[in-house]
Amino acid sequence: MQPMGNEKPGPTNFPGRPASPFLSSGPVVEKTGPPNFPGRPASPPFAAPIPFLSPVPAENEKPGPPTFLGRPLSPFVAAPQTTMTTVPSFSGPVAAGSEASGYRAAPPVRFNGPSMPFSHQPLPDVVGDFQRFPIPSYPSSIQSVTTIHGLPSAGQPMLTQPGLPSPGGQQQQAFPPPINFRPQPPQPQIPSVLMRPPPQSSNFMPRGSVPPLPLESSFPGPKPNLQSSIMHGYPNRQTTPVSNVPLGQAASPFITTQQGGFVHPTMGAPPLGMNSREQLQYPGVGPPVGVQSLVEDFSSLTVGSVPGSMDPGIDSKALPRPLDGDVEPDSYFQMYPLNCHPKYLRLTSPAIPNSQSLLSRWHLPLGAVVHPLAEASDGEEVPIVNFGPTGIIRCRRCRTYVNPYVTFTDGGRKWRCNICALLNDVPGDYFSLLDASGRRCDADQRPELMKGSVEFVAPTEYMVRPPMPPLYFFLIDVSLSAVRSGMLETVAKTIKSCLDDLPGFPRTQIGFLTFDSALHFYNMKSSLTQPQMMVVADLDDIFVPLPDDLLVNLSESRSVVDAFLDSLPSMFQDNVNIESAFGPALKAAFMVMSQLGGKLLIFQSTLPSLGIGRLKLRGDDIRVYGTDKEHALRIPEDPFYKQMAADLTKYQIGVNVYAFSDRYSDIASLGTLAKYTGGQVYYYPSFQGGTHKEKLSYELARDLTRETAWESVMRVRCGKGVRFTTYHGHFMLRSTDLLALPAVDCDKAFAMQLSLEETLLTTQTVYIQVALLYTSSSGERRIRVHTAAAPVVSDLGEMYRHADTGSLVCLLSRLAIEKTLSHKLEDARHAIQLRIVKGLREYRNLYAVQHRLGGRMIFPESLKFLPLYGLALLKSIPIRGGYADVQLDERCAAGFNVMILPVKRLLKALYPTLIRIDEYLAKATTSADDLGNFSKRLPLSAESLDARGLYIYDDGFRIIIWFGRMLSSNITTSLLGVDLSGIPDLSKVSLCEHDNHISRKLMGILKRFRESDPSFYQLCHLVRQGEQPRESLLLLFNLIEDQSGGTVGYVDWIQQIHRQVQQSA
Repeated sequence: MQPMGNEKPGPTNFPGRPASPFLSSGPVVEKTGPPNFPGRPASPPFAAPIPFLSPVPAENEKPGPPTFLGRPLSPFVAAPQTTMTTVPSFSGPVAAGSEASGYRAAPPVRFNGPSMPFSHQPLPDVVGDFQRFPIPSYPSSIQSVTTIHGLPSAGQPMLTQPGLPSPGGQQQQAFPPPINFRPQPPQPQIPSVLMRPPPQSSNFMPRGSVPPLPLESSFPGPKPNLQSSIMHGYPNRQTTPVSNVPLGQAASPFITTQQGGFVHPTMGAPPLGMNSREQLQYPGVGPPVGVQSLVEDFSSLTVGSVPGSMDPGIDSKALPRPLDGDVEPDSYFQMYPLNCHPKYLRLTSPAIPNSQSLLSRWHLPLGAVVHPLAEASDGEEVPIVNFGPTGIIRCRRCRTYVNPYVTFTDGGRKWRCNICALLNDVPGDYFSLLDASGRRCDADQRPELMKGSVEFVAPTEYMVRPPMPPLYFFLIDVSLSAVRSGMLETVAKTIKSCLDDLPGFPRTQIGFLTFDSALHFYNMKSSLTQPQMMVVADLDDIFVPLPDDLLVNLSESRSVVDAFLDSLPSMFQDNVNIESAFGPALKAAFMVMSQLGGKLLIFQSTLPSLGIGRLKLRGDDIRVYGTDKEHALRIPEDPFYKQMAADLTKYQIGVNVYAFSDRYSDIASLGTLAKYTGGQVYYYPSFQGGTHKEKLSYELARDLTRETAWESVMRVRCGKGVRFTTYHGHFMLRSTDLLALPAVDCDKAFAMQLSLEETLLTTQTVYIQVALLYTSSSGERRIRVHTAAAPVVSDLGEMYRHADTGSLVCLLSRLAIEKTLSHKLEDARHAIQLRIVKGLREYRNLYAVQHRLGGRMIFPESLKFLPLYGLALLKSIPIRGGYADVQLDERCAAGFNVMILPVKRLLKALYPTLIRIDEYLAKATTSADDLGNFSKRLPLSAESLDARGLYIYDDGFRIIIWFGRMLSSNITTSLLGVDLSGIPDLSKVSLCEHDNHISRKLMGILKRFRESDPSFYQLCHLVRQGEQPRESLLLLFNLIEDQSGGTVGYVDWIQQIHRQVQQSA
């Protein structure tokens, strides 16, 4: 392997010769080639031959016989030479998520600095000039790293850097465009940030003589400020105060760097050691490290600042933003083309560290995000393989499934496991000759040897009982609030409309139970013409009347079910009962479903008030917030719910919770049922049928009709020396690495952290295999397998270069949510901030000494969006603020959603789409396909809003349409039917299609937005400029780049991160 630049920095400087901060006059390609690992072609830098690993025992997915009444603990069957931890008694604490995975939250992080932005301190006016000296040119190295210029260390106001005059007297560009010779996917060039340098100072002090800056908390969490941000007609809230710091803390112009190379600083910058502003520019180039590159002429620059200026010296428009959305990593997918697609498995860094010491320097999470049932793209289906009587080909020791990375030897009679290196015999029916290269002659006809994702049809040995039929049981609240809000009617109509599309026909089973202060069972036997209601009022001694007739085959009892759903709304239309016996109803539903398992859908509109599991109002005491008791509000109050979740999982029952209430309903307790059963929480605050009917109908219909994997278990296997230790999501952890999922679907993803079991890894490649064993709705037992390979590296720079921001943010967000369950919100916010700071500081330390970075901020190209996503996470509903910022139920419901979202949907929720559409709507000749030509995604700042425009904001859960006060009346009349001035309250306006091309085009846009992410229905909200407090609550407070609610904006956040990164480790 060729040495990287940070390994051999070379001599630092000759006496008396300063290092120039200027970029070379012209790019020259460096002669050194990319790193090459032994045994592989040079093009994929991480590829490695199949290693011969030493044996390591692993568990099988086939457990022994069940320990409960005829119910399987796992659908796997025992196999030779395996061990399996059986399910412990569920009477004690339940293991799930981080609680069972061994994850322990770090102690609370304390920040010593102030929690608000620093104060404005203008500097005296200074006038200066500059001289220009000749600059030698040097060969440039291959770069792929981002730097931000303009982040002050000393914090003085600055003037704009002028263009530099060329020797010929012509004006030339002050900052040459960055050049990058490293092959990488095309990406937009971001313009340079204007630099505003302060006066030169001759009292430069050594780096170590400057007292370190304290860490600062940006998110104290006061009551949100509902005033508007920078926008036409609004006061400017995005002012960036600056603080006084000793002048010895130099803030020189930024340079772009990369593992293994050096880059010239920006042309026209002052020499190192002088106070200055930096410029945002990436990626960049420069000469290799060595004596020649460090002995250069330099330019001297003295530019004064304007007294009283509060300009931060950074052009906010040039800061990196993910305006293209999530981009799935393809670098290591190109190195290993046989890997499964990244939408199924994404590593936070596809470069695995080879030692514990290297891992300890990677302060960001190392792990993966697994989305086993992700929807395949059009025309791409996961191939199904049926081995027939041969049986599934698996390693007899570690139970790894045959995959593209196994190797065949001995003329095709044996195959070597890529996980544990054991030689296995090839069954006679699977035998094939090998060609000259050792490859099977029939490999091209074997999907399991050519595809990273494949689905095996499991034989009977993988079953401990016949495959269960799809079963749906509805537990519906019929109290006064459920009837008056319209929830009951909407649910009944939606269920009836979906009966023909329920999966598993003709095996599908269905049942109903309603409750208020009593329980109502329904006999739907096929011989009846109308359902029979049976009422059980004794809540202390629950029993099930007619247990054999409460669950019926849908195809046989269809007429009875239809009659019941037609009469259900009118049956309780005069009900005035306000009580809720939810706990007893839940126990009764469990008793009905325990024989088969299935999916339990709960519709809850009132806080449980009777019988077991009754709950009380909590969270109203503001004094609890900020104390050690705060986290108790976000966990179940009554252990009944956690114990019930354990029992439900044991009997293969998954729970989805639909919560409707205009008052507190304790989502923290109700959501526990979904959390430990692989389910989901849907929350509809202040539900009204006329407004929210479409959203509930769509999301319930998707829940009922999407393909579901029943009675599932999932295990992730790794190669020798590495293993997954903690798991994060909605599941029950049955053993150390077996995830129990009674019902899982395409909208659920799981995150996990990776650790090293050995001090030093000796292999060049690590293999990871995800296996999900489940029953399909058609009654077939299947195993979905995803396999991926990742290189092992000894260079920390390689881990940074290939880091995946999307999976990093996904894992960070889940760790933060789990931390809020045992710590204060402030501690969770500080933990996120500290991890980002440590990660960027370690990257900086790779280059700070040999490249003389001074006060410049650098970070890798792969993580250029990490600070912004970190800011968005801190401002997200589950983590932001305190008592007055978010309702407790809304915070808990959002937290449950974050724990299951796949990467792409999470990133969209953190940094939503904002586009302007009035110009597109006004063009009569455009079609829906031309929208992209007219509307580009805009930064989430009030500066993006024009009073003459019409904008759409979409976060995946809702759509907000913002009407500027100066928007053309023709557009508003076409969309709303009347002029905007004639509508006093837009919250009561429902958008519908009118007979004109503007209205039709807008409805087409909304349809495209909803089809692009079918997981949720984005309800449309209309708001006009200046309509308070709706405008602030719906839109302005969610423009995360602006200061709001006592939190900093994007520019201030970057400055704060930069100051903290500069502190000595």
